[in-house]
Amino acid sequence: MGSDSHARLMSAAYLSARTSSFSEFLTSAAPELLPSPHGLTAPSGLVAELPHGTTIVAAAFSGGVVMAGDRRAISGNMISQRDIEKVFRSDEYSCIGIAGVAGLGVDLVRLFQVELEHYEKLEGRALSLEGKANRLAGIVRANLGGAMQGLVVVPIFAGYDTDEGVGRIFSYDVAGGRYEEQRFFSIGSGSVFARGALKKLYSDGMDSSEAVLACMQALYDAADDDSATGGPDMTRRIYPIVATVTADGYRRLTEEEAGAAAQSVVAERMSEPDGPPSAPRREPRAIE
Repeated sequence: MGSDSHARLMSAAYLSARTSSFSEFLTSAAPELLPSPHGLTAPSGLVAELPHGTTIVAAAFSGGVVMAGDRRAISGNMISQRDIEKVFRSDEYSCIGIAGVAGLGVDLVRLFQVELEHYEKLEGRALSLEGKANRLAGIVRANLGGAMQGLVVVPIFAGYDTDEGVGRIFSYDVAGGRYEEQRFFSIGSGSVFARGALKKLYSDGMDSSEAVLACMQALYDAADDDSATGGPDMTRRIYPIVATVTADGYRRLTEEEAGAAAQSVVAERMSEPDGPPSAPRREPRAIE
C-alpha cells in the first residue's frame, strides 16, 4: 500500500466509517486497492498460462466439518508449483478453499478474512455462519467481469454453525450464486472424481478421523484421473492441506498428521489400487 493510500485510509472518513463491510468501505475510500481486474483485457493465451489451483474437498462429520486441498498449481499443461496452499482459515469457526486463478484467489481470501475481522471489530460480535457465506458471495460477484474474461476464481466455504451445533458447507458459482451443500462437496478440475469417491466412502455419523481419511482418499482418486490434481508427494514430503472446524474452532492438521493419513492411503492403494470398498452404512437411530 502506497503512502497516499495509507494517508487516505487513516483519514477522518476511515475513523468514522459507517459500514461494517470492509469491501464496501474500500470501494468508496480506495477502490484501486480491491483485488479486481476491472478494466483489464486478458488474452485467452495469457489466462491459460496463469497459475491455477485445482481440487478442494469438504465433508461434514459428527461435530464439525473437514476441508482438504491438493498442493498442485498448473500453468497450461505445466506444473507451476508443487506446494501451493489452497485451504485457509477465514476466522475462528470457518475455513475457505479456492480453485481457479491462484493470484486472484489468494487476494479474494485475504479480502474475506479482513471483511470478517472488520465486521467483528465494528459490531462487537461475529457474523453468523450464514452471514459469512452471504458476504463471500458478494466478494465473488465483484469478480464477475474478470470471470467473463477467463479469470475465474471459485471458492468453497465451510464452518461450524455455533447456533445449530453442526458443520455446514457452501459452494458458489462465478456470478456469486451461493448454494448450501449437504454432507460433502468438491470444487476444481478433479472435483468430479473426488465427489464420485466421496459418494462411495462417505457415511453419515463419521467422526473427524474417518472424514479426514475419506477426503484424503477422494483427493487420491482425483489425482489418479485428473492431471491437474497432485497426489501425495512422498519423496518431497508434500501432503494435502487438511483442516477441521468444530466447536473448539479451526484447526489445521500438522504436517506429521497429514503425512500419516496420506501414507496410510498410499500403503492401502498398494494392495487395492482402486481404493477401499463402500463405507458400511450406519444404522439410523431410533426416534424416541
